[in-house]
Amino acid sequence: MPEESVRPLERGLAVLRALAVAEQVRAGDLVRATGLARSTVDRVVATLVRLGYVREQGQELHLTPRLMELGNAYLAASGLSGEVAARTARLADDLDESVSLAVPDGNGVRFVTQAARRRAMSVAFRIGDLLPAERCAPGALFAAEWDETAWAAWRARVAADPEGSAFPALPPGPASPPPDLADRVERSRVTGWALDDQLIEPGLIATAVPVRDAAGRVRYALSAVSHTSRHTAQGLAELVLPRLREEAAHLESLPPATSPYGTSELTLGQPVHTVDAKAELGPDFLQSLARGLAVLRALGRAHGDGLPLTAIAAATGLPRATARRCLHTLELEGYAAHDGRLYRPLPRILELGFARLSRLGFADIAEPHLRQLTGRVHQSASVTVLDGTDILYVARAATVRVMSVHITLGTRFPAYPTAMGRVLLSGLPEADRARLLKAAPPRSLTRRTVTDPAELHRVLERATADGYATADEELEEGLRSVAVPVKDAAGRVVAALNVAQHAGTAPLDETIGVLLPALRETAAAIEADLHTAARFNGALMPWRT
Repeated sequence: MPEESVRPLERGLAVLRALAVAEQVRAGDLVRATGLARSTVDRVVATLVRLGYVREQGQELHLTPRLMELGNAYLAASGLSGEVAARTARLADDLDESVSLAVPDGNGVRFVTQAARRRAMSVAFRIGDLLPAERCAPGALFAAEWDETAWAAWRARVAADPEGSAFPALPPGPASPPPDLADRVERSRVTGWALDDQLIEPGLIATAVPVRDAAGRVRYALSAVSHTSRHTAQGLAELVLPRLREEAAHLESLPPATSPYGTSELTLGQPVHTVDAKAELGPDFLQSLARGLAVLRALGRAHGDGLPLTAIAAATGLPRATARRCLHTLELEGYAAHDGRLYRPLPRILELGFARLSRLGFADIAEPHLRQLTGRVHQSASVTVLDGTDILYVARAATVRVMSVHITLGTRFPAYPTAMGRVLLSGLPEADRARLLKAAPPRSLTRRTVTDPAELHRVLERATADGYATADEELEEGLRSVAVPVKDAAGRVVAALNVAQHAGTAPLDETIGVLLPALRETAAAIEADLHTAARFNGALMPWRT
């Protein structure tokens, strides 16, 4: 590699790529996948754990939702605003079909926005999935702009890997040879759109139209995806093309995202500082890797044409020379590019675990934190959401004790006599809260259940003010619970986290004093992961009922 490359950053990226393609990974698997020495892998893993990108569970290594902040950096810089995501979702509703936005990535197609329809037979790609250009509708639109060098690279790739084994998103098993890509490109030039008639797998069909930038280049491909049990390929095209074209025209009319960084004084906002843990972890911590990943995150500010080196150095707190070496390495690895003095991130960043992590549900995000909480307080912990007038258990970590609270996922209880229900009710607008309580008037479940409307109103107001709620033998004799809210990035209460235990002889205040700090720390950790994972992933929203 060139002298200026940062070897620890190269090695860290190689380890992240290996972690992103396997379900269960141990350090020995990473040694075989990357060709790195075991000692090097151990140091890289220790650094990624310290940065919060990897979690150790026994001998297995798991990517964490926090890693998605790297992919978020590319998505933010690419101009994918909340308005674009919302319009994609509305278009999926209008068409009653899944809708995707994709960008070119080499001679592949990378998905960056997804609005899926919820059906037993659903068709969807994950944000970050990469498909070969010859096996999908957007590929013909992007290939129309290839030069001879790009076509030669594509032909070499197909010759070396005709089965597409380098594309994990492709379904396993043999596939029929796709139609000639050059012919499909010429047809798309004539018609202005492209068709996927079961190119990826039998039954899957799609229609795509281009979304162009101000220079007339294809910036995105907007696709509607369905299956042959609903439409023929041509029938889908006839159904969706008018709306796809209308939406593409609107996306083209949106003002381009512009960088807030000019050539003079820079206002950087919240810094993206590097982690300085060398003194704490010594030789096991690869500070060059941490700095390189901080530079990659900082590229998320590179709206429009890109970001100058001075802005990246200021955002990360790094010397210009160090930031430049990191950028050079990221360019060599295919994660960044520069045009003159401006640097920008590339869609290949999404291969660093984004597709795998984007399929996580809310329970998947919460459960590791629940396990840590359970290990800390030695009591079972749960997360619920509000479903009508009930709470619904969606995640749980249980302890094994002689006397323990036994609740399974999917269990429902009335909201009003439970600590989690009170947290959830207190997060509602008062009119909604009153409507739910009127729909299911409180009744006594134990001698201590609060049923008086005025008293229950005071309990809920206190929960709002205190940021937590309790229920002491109100749902069941001997059962005591303390709960805190889990909030989305807008500050709305979307779930509740609790620890429940036998009331025993200790006063309630003592139980609160023991449990509340741990509950609040756990809720904050869940929220941090949730906010990162949901930033560009609307699929995480359905837990909110």
